[in-house]
Amino acid sequence: MLARVTRSLHRFAEAVAALLMAVIFIAFMVQIAMRYVFNSPVGWTTEASLAAWLWLVLWGAAFVLKDDEEIRIDFIADRGGRRWRRVVGTLGALSLIVLFGMSLPASWSYVSFMKVEKSAYLGIRLDLLYSIYLMFAVAVIARSLRRLVRGPAPVPGDSSASSSAP
Repeated sequence: MLARVTRSLHRFAEAVAALLMAVIFIAFMVQIAMRYVFNSPVGWTTEASLAAWLWLVLWGAAFVLKDDEEIRIDFIADRGGRRWRRVVGTLGALSLIVLFGMSLPASWSYVSFMKVEKSAYLGIRLDLLYSIYLMFAVAVIARSLRRLVRGPAPVPGDSSASSSAP
């Protein structure tokens, strides 16, 4: 049951990301047509592309990427065995939890304050535009907590990480 709900939520997150990509593409095409075909450039297309790109990057990092799809610099963790990877993974997860946790009150304050500002062309309230960062920060904290509980991912080819014999 939980796996089915999780898959459905992940498919929804992917659909939102695809929609954001479509917005970027359509705005880009409209921008090209207006500038080079009709010789009448418009500014709203740039603003729509930038807003969709911001949401796409943070939405994707928060809700679409799976743990094994993230880019990590593992040259320190890979220097040792499973215990060393656990120590480095724990320190990394704790660091992310503390740093993003410390940033949340100031981020919330800034995003809340931005309700008085609107974007230049589309008139989007900037608190709505920047609210994706708050979702991203909470998702990073939640992922780090999960990584802290689960421990490091097994390394392919590492026989010490596997409990079953071949």
